[in-house]
Amino acid sequence: MVDVALKILLHDKLRFFITVSGVAFAVTLVLVQVGLFLGLLDNASVTIEKCNADLWVTSRNTANIDYGQSFPANYVQRVRSVPGVERADNLIIWFVRLNLSSGATEFVIAYALEDFGRWNLPWSIRNGQLDDLRRGNYVFFDESARKRYGDFTVGDYREFYDRRMKIVGETEDVLSFTTTPVCFMDYHVAQSLDPLSLQDRTVYILVKLAEGADPSLVRKEIQRRLPHNDVHTRAEWSRLSKDYWIKTTGLGLNMFVTVFLGCLVGIVVVAQTLYTSTMEHFKEFAMVKAMGGGNADVYYILIKQALIAGLVGFALGAFQAAVARPIVWRLGLKMIVPDGFFLLVLGGSIVMCLAASLISYRRIAKAEPGLVFRT
Repeated sequence: MVDVALKILLHDKLRFFITVSGVAFAVTLVLVQVGLFLGLLDNASVTIEKCNADLWVTSRNTANIDYGQSFPANYVQRVRSVPGVERADNLIIWFVRLNLSSGATEFVIAYALEDFGRWNLPWSIRNGQLDDLRRGNYVFFDESARKRYGDFTVGDYREFYDRRMKIVGETEDVLSFTTTPVCFMDYHVAQSLDPLSLQDRTVYILVKLAEGADPSLVRKEIQRRLPHNDVHTRAEWSRLSKDYWIKTTGLGLNMFVTVFLGCLVGIVVVAQTLYTSTMEHFKEFAMVKAMGGGNADVYYILIKQALIAGLVGFALGAFQAAVARPIVWRLGLKMIVPDGFFLLVLGGSIVMCLAASLISYRRIAKAEPGLVFRT
């Protein structure tokens, strides 16, 4: 039966290629679209997940990490006095105006801490020493800033709110959902750049729990002492930041529609080509019945054809998606495809082909064994 299925599929190699191409198109579209979607969501929460803070204290109803609101910096003292808190520090994440050499102005997302190394921010340094940020008007730029602000090297100067600051280091892979580049500077320097908004204020409080401390009890106590703030665990804050962009930008709906249309096109192409191939070889299926085979044997051939088309199409689509990944990275986008998702798409490809082949089942079931003796 395997040989019959292969011979029917490969009888017209062009048609077989079209069938496989339909599956490959759907697979490539799903892998690339979902990969880009997951890459964008990763940008929305990557700093949360990389930072080793157990709890995040935010202003009330803060929607995501990039759009925080300031509150009094001395709240950190209340947090530090809570039993079970090993350490707590203020963190500023703020949009800061940057003057470009062209005369234009842009904004950069500034991350400001007194001790970055303590919180694993930034997590990937290409050049420079983080301790240099404590010495004054110094800044680390992420490498992604080149595409937005032009080329730079360590030792160059940039103006923030008309203040010249020296670039003393460079990070990599620190991206934001909004594609606005990220920089790192000293906490007090950030406050002085925008004193009207940040003087004696902070945007977040990072909390590291002591060994053995109960996170829920510590969280409740911090919430009691700071009733006008919100306290989130790392996982919760990461989810909230991702959910904000999914719900407010229509990103989730856009991905669903694109994936649905890709699968629909794949099903139509596969169904049409398999049905045409089946009808052209109707006598061969009748011969199977004439030789004593039943509908189950005929169905087995159709299922085998669908499985072959699904497996070959998936392999081709996965290869195309793998080729697209480095191209996407060079364009400044992130494409993340978990290994488990490949298995899910493989199963979906097979199900898609089996569903497409259903259209042939009814006609084949009516095949009469005597048809093979007719001219």
